[in-house]
Amino acid sequence: MSSESVRKQFEEEGIADRIMTFDSSSATVELAAQDIGCAPAEICKTMAFDVDGRTVLICMAGDAKISNHAYKEKFHKKAKMLKGDEVAERTSHPIGGVCPFGLPEGCEVYLDESLKRFEYVYPACGSVNNAVKLTLAELEKYSGYQEWISVTSLPE
Repeated sequence: MSSESVRKQFEEEGIADRIMTFDSSSATVELAAQDIGCAPAEICKTMAFDVDGRTVLICMAGDAKISNHAYKEKFHKKAKMLKGDEVAERTSHPIGGVCPFGLPEGCEVYLDESLKRFEYVYPACGSVNNAVKLTLAELEKYSGYQEWISVTSLPE
């Protein structure tokens, strides 16, 4: 199971005790923010895309949306999100629990600049009812990210 792969990674890193587990679903930005007690924008949502057969995960602020123009400039393709079964198959995480941790080999992780507004962010941990509080430096360390990119737009 996917949350087990995250727990295993976090045990190796010595931070497994920081995983928060909720009685109810935290599968959406709004539900996660409610469970955690933070602003929705502080939720680090992870979106999964197919880029020429590669699995690309983009971690972004909860209030950010993909900018098609910026995405195409970065990846030279129109944004194509993974569909239903493809998400779990290619990331090992269910929709609502996708995160940049405990991933199978070959997944590429990018961190979006929209996250840089916050001291702490709250990504999921491979399940629809858990999360972890991380600094940006910790997110970088544990996600094995490729690079910081700017492919989102924020609400006005």
